[in-house]
Amino acid sequence: MPDLPDTNHSLIARVKDLADGASWGEFLAIYQPVVLRMARRRGLQDADAQDVMQQIFLSISRSIEGWTAERDQPPFRAWLTTIARNAITKALTRRRRDVGTGSTSVAELLKHQPEHDNLTADLLVEARRELVRWAAEQIRLEFSDETWKVFWMTSIDGTSVAETVKITGRSSGSIYVARYRVIARLKEKILEVSQLWDLQEPKP
Repeated sequence: MPDLPDTNHSLIARVKDLADGASWGEFLAIYQPVVLRMARRRGLQDADAQDVMQQIFLSISRSIEGWTAERDQPPFRAWLTTIARNAITKALTRRRRDVGTGSTSVAELLKHQPEHDNLTADLLVEARRELVRWAAEQIRLEFSDETWKVFWMTSIDGTSVAETVKITGRSSGSIYVARYRVIARLKEKILEVSQLWDLQEPKP
């Protein structure tokens, strides 16, 4: 019987160990691209967004020890969003002060920033998208090139099964089976990591 996946709390406990490169690698692979896109969408240039992203995860590494999965504490994604929001806001303020141009004032910029709850929702959606890409990369080598090609054509590129039959020369039945195998494994990987990294829908 395979080992059950770590609980959300236990994996975050592992990330509190800064020497646990595997857990940190998994965490950064999912969240760094998300935070970078958040910073860019809120008006930061690429170099500034990269700097802010580094600051955010440095701050997380320094403060994650203090986060606990208690009932009266915010969920992990809300905690991370607060750190990201504060860093991006400071960067926008600093950019305005440093540049000193006649462009849109920082007050105007900040006025149009989404509220905290919207930011948390944005981070959740973006993280799920990144998770699908990450999970696909993780399971890629578990399947043959032909099986992966069939899955990609029918599930990602939107090629019909009939057209895939013509292109690959495989039967429609084998295409359905190949696609099902990959999708089932992808869902399994996504579910495992979404539980670990607090990427599921919040319970009502």
